[in-house]
This record gives sequence, structure tokens and C-alpha cells, in this order.
Amino acid sequence: MKLNELRDNDGARLKFKRVGRGIGSGKGKTSGRGVKGQKARTGVSLNGFEGGQLPIYRRLPKRGFVNPFRKEYAPLNLRTLQAAIEAGKIDAGKPIDEAMLEAAGLVRTGAKVAGVRLLAHGEIKQAVTVSVAGASAAAIAAVEAAGGTVTVLAPAKKDEASEA
Repeated sequence: MKLNELRDNDGARLKFKRVGRGIGSGKGKTSGRGVKGQKARTGVSLNGFEGGQLPIYRRLPKRGFVNPFRKEYAPLNLRTLQAAIEAGKIDAGKPIDEAMLEAAGLVRTGAKVAGVRLLAHGEIKQAVTVSVAGASAAAIAAVEAAGGTVTVLAPAKKDEASEA
């Protein structure tokens, strides 16, 4: 085999359709874009535009209430915590807090996340001491059944933060 004999496998590269190369190509002249108009031009973004008709997102009623001040929590299942302990990412003998969970790569906390919430999906086999921002009742019961404890941290109040 020589360098000039190297070829891709059949079907490895799809040839793109060359447009605007004469009427015999099937995509000549207007390149399949029709005649004139906004959509025949480049740089057009018409998401949600319905030709002047009232768009569907304005026609349909809005229902319910979305609280702009809601708190979102990073979920952590017991199964994930148990797998991290078995993999050696977390030491079950030490108290487990949110900083340790983030360092182990189990949760991602940021500006939008109010903390970690422990959920009861799966089971925990070791006695662990966990302190998180929130926990479901079933998760607390499962950890306590294994001989551990769960501490739910109280949210910091704005009044206390300004006085300190």
C-alpha cells in the first residue's frame, strides 16, 4: 500500500450537496430557497414567527405560578452515596458535608443551587454522619436504620447575616 492509495471507508464521508451550480444540478439558481423574501436571505432566525398570525405561545393561556425566589437543590441519592463510599471517593468514618460531596464529584453546587438534598433512592449500608441543606423523611429513616445520622442545616436568615 502506498500513501496515494489511502482512502476512507465507503460511506465514511458524506459529500455535501453543492448548491447554485446550474439548473442541471437540481439545486441551481436559487439553491432550493425559493424566490426572494426574508427566508431566502442569510442570517434569518424566525423561531416562533408565524407569518404575522398571533404565535402559539401568545395564543395559549398561561397557567399556574412560578416563584422567582424558589430554592433549587442538588439531588443526592443514597445509592450514589453508597457507590462513592465503596469506590473510596468518600470516607464513611468522617462527617460528610456538602463541600466533601462536591470535592468527590457527586454534586454540583453553584450560584443557583441552595444546597444538597438527600433522597432515599437506593440504600446505605454503612453508618454515616451527613449534614446537608435538605433531606427527605425516607432518606433520614434509611440512614438512621443503618446506624447513622442526618443533620439538616437551617438556612441562613438575612437579618442574622446583616447584623454579624
